[in-house]
Amino acid sequence: MQAEFVNPFVESLYDLFRTMLGSRVSRTGLAVSDGRKKPHEIMALIGFSGRVKGTAALAFPVETSSAMITQLIGPGPHDDETVSDAIGELVNIVAGAAKAKISEAIGEVLELSLPLVIRGDDYDVFSPSNAVWLEIPFTSGLGALTLQLSFDASLRN
Repeated sequence: MQAEFVNPFVESLYDLFRTMLGSRVSRTGLAVSDGRKKPHEIMALIGFSGRVKGTAALAFPVETSSAMITQLIGPGPHDDETVSDAIGELVNIVAGAAKAKISEAIGEVLELSLPLVIRGDDYDVFSPSNAVWLEIPFTSGLGALTLQLSFDASLRN
């Protein structure tokens, strides 16, 4: 995976926490996976296409998502639709900011799909057999989360 495509997503996550969530976030590691492990309890995915193609995801425990939503829209209780909309918007903000940075760098506008939010304990995420996921775990004042990225195989070094 090329750093010039990964770093805009990481930078955008830092910006989201600083500007909208009023919290600090710190990277705690880096791992590569095939995407087949069970993700956290809530995952928001968004696809991007153009010269750079792939998928970005934010995954976190319920406690982290609740803290983030409370920070964004105030104390709950929050209904399922509000939670899903807010989590989808978070991945959209991160991917949208990264898309702008990458588009500028490559001189071509990328497109984003609509976000997809998956909630619950009993699900698996499957990718094409040759897909490689970069998993970047973070800790924050609002809880733990993971940024997950998968790029089209033609972009690999």
